[in-house]
Amino acid sequence: MRSIALALLFSLPLAAYEPTQKNLESREWFQDAKFGLFIHWGVYSTLADGEWVMHRQKISIPEYERLADLFDPKKFDAKQWVAMAKNAGMKYITITSKPHAGFAMWDWKLSDWDIVDRTPYGKDIHKQLADECHRQGIKLFFYHSQLDWQHPD
Repeated sequence: MRSIALALLFSLPLAAYEPTQKNLESREWFQDAKFGLFIHWGVYSTLADGEWVMHRQKISIPEYERLADLFDPKKFDAKQWVAMAKNAGMKYITITSKPHAGFAMWDWKLSDWDIVDRTPYGKDIHKQLADECHRQGIKLFFYHSQLDWQHPD
C-alpha cells in the first residue's frame, strides 16, 4: 500500500517554482555577503549544553521551564555585539528567535514562554539587537523553528 501511495505522490505534476524578483535579489545579496554571525542563544544556555539539551537529556517541560528563572543576561550589550560583528567584516547577524524548545527571545504575544514574561531579565533582546543593527547598518535575520517541543503535536 505504501508503494502505491508513493507512486501516486511522485506521479503528480509539480508546479514549477518561480522566484520573485525580490527573492532573487535577496538570494544574490546573501550569496555576496558571505560572512555573518549566527547566534544560538536562549534559556538552554544556562546549562552550557546547546539548544538540543532538553531533547538529549530528556528534560521534562516543567523542569525545563525552571531554567527561565536562571536566565538573566544583564551583561548583554547589543551595541558591543553588533560593533564586534561589523568590525570583523561581517555583513549580517542571525539569531535564534524561537528554537525547538519554544522559548521566544522577544515579547511574544502568543505565549508568555518568552524572555520578557518569564525571566528576571525581562527585556526584549531582539528589539535591542534590531535597533542597534539598524543604527550600525548591519542586516539582522531570525532563525525561527516551527518545531516546538512544548506543543503536543
